[in-house]
Amino acid sequence: MGLTYPEISPIMLQIGPLAIRWYSMAYLFGIVFGWLLIRHYVKKYGLSLSSAQLEDFVFYMTLGIILGGRVGYVLFYGEKVFQDNWLEVFAIWKGGMSFHGGALGVILAMALFARKYRFSFLQLADLVVLVAPIGLFLGRIANFVNDELWGRVTDVPWAVRFPSGGFLPRHPSQLYEAFFEGICLFFILNLLWKKECVRKHSGTVSALFVLLYGLFRILMEQFREPDAHMGFFFGGFTMGQLLSVPLILLGIAVLIFVWRRPRVA
Repeated sequence: MGLTYPEISPIMLQIGPLAIRWYSMAYLFGIVFGWLLIRHYVKKYGLSLSSAQLEDFVFYMTLGIILGGRVGYVLFYGEKVFQDNWLEVFAIWKGGMSFHGGALGVILAMALFARKYRFSFLQLADLVVLVAPIGLFLGRIANFVNDELWGRVTDVPWAVRFPSGGFLPRHPSQLYEAFFEGICLFFILNLLWKKECVRKHSGTVSALFVLLYGLFRILMEQFREPDAHMGFFFGGFTMGQLLSVPLILLGIAVLIFVWRRPRVA
């Protein structure tokens, strides 16, 4: 049994030799929608970011996401994949981005921006994590369209037979992750952000983001097939789970820190 995979071309639009892929557009739409939402919050809550600074901020974040995500994928997942042809490292349009690497890239980009404009790093981080689930949601949908990162073999009624997964009934784990890491995280963080006490404690939603993402990722990895060239570690843990443990610990540490220090006036 199992549902037939809806054959969707990974190419969204073809104009001559130019191929626009769903995966690339997921990042583009995520950045654009995130920019618009941050601009809305800046105006609504009177945050001290000018239009020019906001545009610069988005540029910094974009570089952090793309460079960090790709470098992270190569370091954490792709060494064996790229060892025969290292030029493939630059083929971002073919997929292969690491959330954990992208997170490190964004942290570095925020630190550089905060230093340049003398902004609070935690306030910037709060703005970023409010919109980050948009990109996570779109990215997981793109993974489903690309017929990649599918789940483990199962007999659940909604299992999907992915062509690249041997047409075996598998968990559509990309959709699970899109729901929990995208939709759930988005509504939890944005609802909390509306509370003044949360906004006054800069870093609260940032800490909750990394904490909840780590928890959701560990849970969802139970349904996801580990990368074939990596397999399991320590008797049953995936690389995604191992990389998420530090996120949970970091989230707890930051929560304790921000709620023990005096509130922002």
